[in-house]
Amino acid sequence: MKQLLNSKRVLSFMLCMILIISVVGCQSKTSETSEDAMFKAGTYTATALGHNGDIKVEVTVDEMEIKDIKILEHNESPGIADPAIDRIPKAIIDGQTLAVDAISGATITSDAIILAVTEAIKLAGGDIKALSEKKAGENTARETVEYTTDVVVIGGGGAGLAAAVSAHQNGAEVILLEKMPRLGGNTILSGGALNAVDPVRQTKQGIEDSVDKHFTQTYEGGDKVGNTDLIRTFVENAYPAVEWLESLGMKFNDEVFTVLGGLWPRAHKPSTPLGTGFIDTYEAYINANEGVEILLDAEVTELLMSDGRVVGVKANGLNGEIIVHANNGVVIATGGFGANVEMRDQYNKNWPALTQIKTTNHPGATGDGIAMADAVGANLIDLEHIQLLPMGDPKTGSLSGNIEQGVENRIFVNKDGNRFVDEGARRDVMTKALLEQQDAFMWVVLDSHSYPSGDVKNNFNESIDELIAQGRAFKGDTLEELANEIGVDANNLINAVEEFNKTVEKGGTDAFGRTLFADKIDSPPYYAGARVPTVHHTMGGIEINTSAQVLDVNGKIIPGLYAAGEVTGGIHGSNRLGGNALADIAVFGRIAGESAAAKK
Repeated sequence: MKQLLNSKRVLSFMLCMILIISVVGCQSKTSETSEDAMFKAGTYTATALGHNGDIKVEVTVDEMEIKDIKILEHNESPGIADPAIDRIPKAIIDGQTLAVDAISGATITSDAIILAVTEAIKLAGGDIKALSEKKAGENTARETVEYTTDVVVIGGGGAGLAAAVSAHQNGAEVILLEKMPRLGGNTILSGGALNAVDPVRQTKQGIEDSVDKHFTQTYEGGDKVGNTDLIRTFVENAYPAVEWLESLGMKFNDEVFTVLGGLWPRAHKPSTPLGTGFIDTYEAYINANEGVEILLDAEVTELLMSDGRVVGVKANGLNGEIIVHANNGVVIATGGFGANVEMRDQYNKNWPALTQIKTTNHPGATGDGIAMADAVGANLIDLEHIQLLPMGDPKTGSLSGNIEQGVENRIFVNKDGNRFVDEGARRDVMTKALLEQQDAFMWVVLDSHSYPSGDVKNNFNESIDELIAQGRAFKGDTLEELANEIGVDANNLINAVEEFNKTVEKGGTDAFGRTLFADKIDSPPYYAGARVPTVHHTMGGIEINTSAQVLDVNGKIIPGLYAAGEVTGGIHGSNRLGGNALADIAVFGRIAGESAAAKK
């Protein structure tokens, strides 16, 4: 029995030793790196600063290859950053290289992903220099592809998508071409405010308004430069456009508000962040209905003519030339030229040089449609009227990070802590006043009336706590504390707020001529966010009539050619009211689609 026990102990000992050796052997084999290995196999994480904060990636490698890349965390704008998030990791894996091209329109996000992956590869012991060398491109055969449809739409922003949906609803088949790798244009970057005289919402809020008042403010707000027929069509069709969008499934908040430079509380705010609600609504319709085709990465370069009529377009695609023939007509909805510095300077007559001023616009807003229309004899008007906002992010020029929730509850102060302008004035008035301040820099100051809790978000889907954590907004439990945080004179800031509060209490007009007020700034905590001038909108462009038909230099209709949105001129005059752009693109996008479908 004792011998049997000893035998069992020996056997158990030997089995344990075999198991230990096996485990150690496996571990050694896993941790060993062969001499020709490119990486130390494993999973690594790293971060890099993107457009709206850190982007965190997870990179998995074996000894010879990058196997997987995941974006774990990011705060980039939906729609704008999506192509970079989708394409950059795939391009790195497919090519086994860090030398991949940034995605047009999402360059900062692209670069951040590449940098984060690079840092992770460093942790894996990869040869960064070798992986960063540009590989010779494959000789991909380029070919010409031709399509035929009823209506061609150039541009996949709010105006182009409205035109595409409207044309389809009026019986036409549609092909939309967008030069960027995504839909959205400037619309998806916007705060989402849409002006319309609303008999339901405004009545509930006790707001007196009328279509005539909207007409007058739009016309006079543009220094009476705008075409009165276009303005009348615009204001009369703004609320029907809201109803049309709602019929497509879009949701707006129950209350209207006054947007920066809007002059009156008639701005409708979508229930979804930014301008994504507009784009999502149009996309949902297109996805649910046959007959609308979207071609991305398709840069239209030329309008095709036959016997004086526009009959199609020519474009450059990723794999070759694209030609689309249009049975009925072509709608130009390519946006303005706010992102084209040379073009801005060519036409600018009202501002100091704009070469160093950043823009809120997406990179595709380069005036392509204006140039194409000009080439076929279209008349161009109001190109000298370029709108600047006082609301640009100091680093990027974008609208993101703007802490204001509406006009009535905040003030602007300069670096001395003093107010300097009517904060409810026209956008050009406010921007010109800001340009006269030290470093053309200001702080937006407000209180907990706008942010009752730290998780409340601004109009760009950013919470105030997030902005504070990123150093883009500042907080103080007293005005003295806030002044210290932002580096302004505390006495000046306190005086500015006190004088503002006195006018709120007594009513009327303050020393700067301001008449739009709601609550006092008296409920801590107090908040401040930095802002600078930025190029926002180009009021000039292609001349159209009330049917969105393009006119030539002699005032005649160019058959088969239509235009809508910021690519056009004549509606906003010398200054666009805040909230009028999204109404404009919905109204005239809808009209352009209907006219093109009817071959009007």
